[in-house]
Amino acid sequence: MAYDIDCDETDIDTFIARRPDGLSFDKEKKLYAFLEYTRAMDTNEDWAEKKEQEKNDRYCSHLGFINHLRNQEKSGWKASQTNFTTGVRGFLHTNQFPTRLESLGVKNKNTREAIRNKTVQKTLFMSDMILKFFLIAPNCKTEWTLQTLPTKITNKNMENFNLHLQPPRL
Repeated sequence: MAYDIDCDETDIDTFIARRPDGLSFDKEKKLYAFLEYTRAMDTNEDWAEKKEQEKNDRYCSHLGFINHLRNQEKSGWKASQTNFTTGVRGFLHTNQFPTRLESLGVKNKNTREAIRNKTVQKTLFMSDMILKFFLIAPNCKTEWTLQTLPTKITNKNMENFNLHLQPPRL
C-alpha cells in the first residue's frame, strides 16, 4: 500500500536517524510510548518547558506518521511520547515526573517517589563527577586525571555509565 507523503531523501534519512531513548509497550491497552530522558541546563525559569517543546518537536513527525498508519491499517495501537527531563542541578517538576511514571504503569506512589529520588540523586552524582573531571583534566594527561580520583569511584562509574575515555589526539 502506497501513502501519499511528500518527502525527499533527506527527510527520510532524518526520520530514520532519529531514535528515542527508549520505548514502552502496554499490550493490553495497545499503547506504546517513545521515552525521552534528558538532562538540561536549569538556569532559566522556563528551561523545562523549552526542553519539553524541543523533544516534542523532535518526534512529532514520527508520532504523526505512526498514528496515521494506525488509522489507515486500523491496528488499534496508539503511539505517544513521554519525556523525563531533569535539570543538571537536580531540579525536576515535582508533579509532572510522578504523573508520567504513573502513565507508564508505575501505580505505587512510594515506588514513583523512590524513582524520582533516585533520579535526582544520580543526576547530582553525575554532575559532581563531571565537574571533578572538568576541574582536573584541562592541565593533565588522561591517565593522571583518572589516578587523582578514587579508583573505586572511577572504575565503578565508568562501567555503570558505559563511559570510555579516549586517549588524547596528538
